[in-house]
Amino acid sequence: MSDTKPTVLFVCVHNAGRSQMAAGWLRHLAGDKVEVRSAGSEPADQINPAAVEAMKEVGIDITDQTPTKLTWDAAKESDAIITMGCGDACPVFPGKRYEDWKLEDPAGKGVDAVRPIRDEIKARIEVLLGDLFPAS
Repeated sequence: MSDTKPTVLFVCVHNAGRSQMAAGWLRHLAGDKVEVRSAGSEPADQINPAAVEAMKEVGIDITDQTPTKLTWDAAKESDAIITMGCGDACPVFPGKRYEDWKLEDPAGKGVDAVRPIRDEIKARIEVLLGDLFPAS
């Protein structure tokens, strides 16, 4: 990897739940070591309130984030692309690191149902960080 910081793009359909929670965790756990982006193939009007609440419970505020339309450039400029159920809508670029995280969609669920999704995302982010920054 180059000496510039890696860019990670999280993509789901609505960019309102899973990808926003993942971006929030990565910003929280990596600080400024990683450039974090998130987007959706069909962005929602607002972030899922249950996702906001679940993240607030662990001290992470994602209320300032807005669902964003996935662009070709955003994907092309990212070092790692983590997809979460956007299927064929996610572009594929040769030479990129891809992971598809099979996560339950929090859309329409209450905060009780979103907590385990939030916690699974945190565990995956910790593994991702270990891959991006192996212990020297």
